[in-house]
Amino acid sequence: MTNTADMEAKFWAALKSDRTMMLGIDGAQDGQVRPMTAQFEDDRSPIWFFCASDNSLVSLLGSAHRAIATFAAKDHEVFASVHGRLSLDTDPATIDRLWNPHVAAWFENGRNDPKLRLLRLDAESAEIWL
Repeated sequence: MTNTADMEAKFWAALKSDRTMMLGIDGAQDGQVRPMTAQFEDDRSPIWFFCASDNSLVSLLGSAHRAIATFAAKDHEVFASVHGRLSLDTDPATIDRLWNPHVAAWFENGRNDPKLRLLRLDAESAEIWL
């Protein structure tokens, strides 16, 4: 039997390999989720997602909401469902720290793009399947 620490380690390793999660706001849009690229540090929560201001998540968000993010590894060895609080993160230092060429490709004006938004998911619970 795999212990919790092993399952968490496998989740973070798989997420590092393929950063795509399906993210949605709990109770909004009939549970619709959309693919988002996860950014994280030190293999732990929070998980951040860069997006544009016209992304429907931003308009649904307001100040903070409960969210769900799901993940399926490319090799289907790891699956996860993460629940937590989703909020806007406006800290320029966090944006600078997480900025990378993959994110830059989506924003014409770089870090100063007026449409740039950073969503922060603070995980409260998760279920992981191997």
